[in-house]
Amino acid sequence: MRASQLHNEAFGFTLIELLVSIAIIGVLLALLLPALASSRELTQKLVCLSNTRQTAIGWQFYANENDDLSVPGQPGRFADEQDNIYQLGNGRQYRPRWFAVIGAAAGFDAYSIPSERREDEHSLAVDGAAVFLCPKADTWSSSRNFGYGYNYQFLGNTRFTSIDGGIDKFVNFPVRASSIDSSSTVMSADSLGSAAGKPESLRTPNRSDGSRDSERFAEGGHGYALDPPRISESSDICDPRSRGTLEDRSAPHKRHSGKTNVQFVDGHAKTMTLEELGYSVGDQNEVRAGNEHGSNRFFSGVSRDVLPPSILTGKL
Repeated sequence: MRASQLHNEAFGFTLIELLVSIAIIGVLLALLLPALASSRELTQKLVCLSNTRQTAIGWQFYANENDDLSVPGQPGRFADEQDNIYQLGNGRQYRPRWFAVIGAAAGFDAYSIPSERREDEHSLAVDGAAVFLCPKADTWSSSRNFGYGYNYQFLGNTRFTSIDGGIDKFVNFPVRASSIDSSSTVMSADSLGSAAGKPESLRTPNRSDGSRDSERFAEGGHGYALDPPRISESSDICDPRSRGTLEDRSAPHKRHSGKTNVQFVDGHAKTMTLEELGYSVGDQNEVRAGNEHGSNRFFSGVSRDVLPPSILTGKL
């Protein structure tokens, strides 16, 4: 018998042995894949928590540098277009939203190239520091259809009221940072935007270009603005075009294993259910709207359940 034949007989596999080996590998993969998926989910959640902690530091920097002012959600629109352009850390931006203001204060810019153009207000890509993008929703990256929402109704709403007489009056600004119960007040959270008030079956994918088409049902639409649990017909909800339409409200997105990552004003972050935050959720996963639903204790800034300032009267 030749040496090559001896080698094949010593080291060859029968068909049955090969099939058994494949079956064992399949079983091992079946056992490992859920663990790998769980590990990836945990990693994404921790990265997201780290992101939100850094934005809270930026919030505190802004307050320290601006006479104890809390960061506004987004400046109101003035008639003179030059009044709508603000200086950020690396350029000038048209009506910058809260995260861009925070980034400028802390030294991590939200935009690689800010824009003074009104046409770019909603669609400019958030392509600067990675802290502004949740790894579970990293394509939610336009200025408006965004992955993180800010507690603007209580921390600083510089939109204008609807009072008569043509007087420009902010809904809720200024807000002093030192007046806020920082350890129990939400600063920001993973946001679902104006789709939150709709049954889950009617929601559509995020429109990352910032466009308005079907935005009311799009996940992340107006996601930069986080509405508190309890609102009323006079609350200034996330989409200013939908004032009085409570179904267009925003709320946190429970994208981390059925929970949402929440950042508090004092800098600590935790993962919570919507119910723990005070939201009331319906049978079709819609977040209920109306002043009879939910509690604003974690949003009000005073650790009590009160409604946000009204668009009719401004800060109460």
